[in-house]
Amino acid sequence: MMLSLVLMVLDHRFKQTETLRSVLATLTYPIQFLAELPGDIGAWLVESLHTRRELEHENRTLRRENLRLKAELQQLAALQAENERLRDLLGSAYKVGNRVLVAELSAMDLDPFRQQVVIDKGSASGVYPGQAVLDAHAVMGQVTHVTPLRATVLLITDARHALPVQVLRNGLRTIAVGTGRIDRLELPYLPDSADIREGDLLVTSGLGGKFPPGYPVARIDQVVHVPGKPFARVTATPLARLDRTREVLLVWEIKPPEVAPTPVPPPPAGELEAQQPEATAP
Repeated sequence: MMLSLVLMVLDHRFKQTETLRSVLATLTYPIQFLAELPGDIGAWLVESLHTRRELEHENRTLRRENLRLKAELQQLAALQAENERLRDLLGSAYKVGNRVLVAELSAMDLDPFRQQVVIDKGSASGVYPGQAVLDAHAVMGQVTHVTPLRATVLLITDARHALPVQVLRNGLRTIAVGTGRIDRLELPYLPDSADIREGDLLVTSGLGGKFPPGYPVARIDQVVHVPGKPFARVTATPLARLDRTREVLLVWEIKPPEVAPTPVPPPPAGELEAQQPEATAP
């Protein structure tokens, strides 16, 4: 005990054992390291797994949020053009907000006779036939068949699909028809004198009740005027990444609530009798 007290005094007052402590600490470091190693490994594993789960969850959340925001931004150009045309009209209401649901692709079937994909959401999530489907860039297609957990989406490039669109620059309305090619649409019903140019942006017109208005669809890449033909030969390139998209958006259009008609009270009994025509004798 006396030796311990002497050593503590020497170490505290005169720093005489600093070298001895350094040597002893160096010699005992491997033993200390081995003794703490299991606890350090366990703490590192727990932290790594916890951090990885958090990062994966955050990544999924941010990807879905980014996809939703991109879809909302798609309508910005359409809103600007619409506001320019309707800025003098009071009470014009162009709706932007739509309810959306993120889904992932489960299978793809891209051939000239049938271009469709299968998504991992079905009637259990509220999906219904005819529902509009988008990716982060533009309109992708619409739901054609629904099961409780899956749904089949017909792409806009399928030869059986036709989509009402309008030219964003001037509001010209027409129909975009699938060609069976993943990178091409046709506009077969445009007169030869129609005001349409290469580079024009096509957006959904909202006619037909299937697709909300204002979403990008395709961009005109070729306009050919054939002499003697009543219609121009017009083709467009879809803006949706139909062959690379992994996640899609299912859109529910928000419609204004229906206003119930105001009931009209029946006329008094005296007026009702007065309004009835008198019977004439045969």
